[in-house]
Amino acid sequence: MDVVVVGSCMIDLVCYAPRLPKAGETLHGSRFSIGFGGKGANQCVVSGRLGCRTAMVAKLGTDDFGSKYLRNFAENQVNVEHVTQVENVSSGVAQISVDENGQNCIIIVGGANQHLSEQDVDAADALLRQAKVVVTQLEIRPEVVLYTLKKAKQYGAVTIFNPAPAIGSLDPEIYQYCDIICPNETEAEIMTGVHIESNEDAQRAVKELLRRGCKAVIITLGEKGAALATDPEAIKFIETPKVTAVDTTGAGDAFVGGLAFFLSQRSDLSLEEQVRRACSIASCSVQSAGTQTSYPWKKDIDPKLFE
Repeated sequence: MDVVVVGSCMIDLVCYAPRLPKAGETLHGSRFSIGFGGKGANQCVVSGRLGCRTAMVAKLGTDDFGSKYLRNFAENQVNVEHVTQVENVSSGVAQISVDENGQNCIIIVGGANQHLSEQDVDAADALLRQAKVVVTQLEIRPEVVLYTLKKAKQYGAVTIFNPAPAIGSLDPEIYQYCDIICPNETEAEIMTGVHIESNEDAQRAVKELLRRGCKAVIITLGEKGAALATDPEAIKFIETPKVTAVDTTGAGDAFVGGLAFFLSQRSDLSLEEQVRRACSIASCSVQSAGTQTSYPWKKDIDPKLFE
């Protein structure tokens, strides 16, 4: 198994409008769609579409959304042996608003995702033993995240921790067990207290996360690319291809899924080059509307990216 994702599945309820509403304001929207999302599932689907053998460890409700999600995984060739459904609990839902510039704001209701447990991770032990890369996020309980990272490191996998949605007080042990931590600017601010508006700000946030024990820190910076460091005195800024954004929803997940792909398939590349290529995958995703609907298949991407 190339990439195992222990994380979330969400149904995306997406409203498009000229701008995002202010507090107390009602706006006329232009379009509504329902799609498949959730940070964990998104990252898994991206890796799979790029060519990885992927597996998901997750929880869904027994509602119609849950049944449809299982079919979606099958269409994306994701191993769902350890995706189970919880009785009398709704599947996770994300309420998403997108403006005409592609910017978004999101509210999530975890539902069945909050029932994913350490016992579910144990049940997937055989998968984790095989995995080259294990990815997890914070749309499941932090205790399960830490348990997953510990077990993955025990078996020698490369671990990616996407601390989203961020919380300010994480168990300090989490940092010790993630090979790569990958927040965006907002998440990095919540975790470190550093408001990121400049490269200097990003450097301060990177240094703080390295100080906590992470082996490598990647802060995604939207259209500006990403900040990368394994050494607090050698922080690199990697630009992303310039494109016209239609919808940025799920772009961070496209980056993480792309990074997991290159880590599992192209260990000959430097981390800097793997990050650069993951930025290109994210840039592809923002040029189409929706979350998983925007994720490219390998056949639709410039072959030079895989050379």
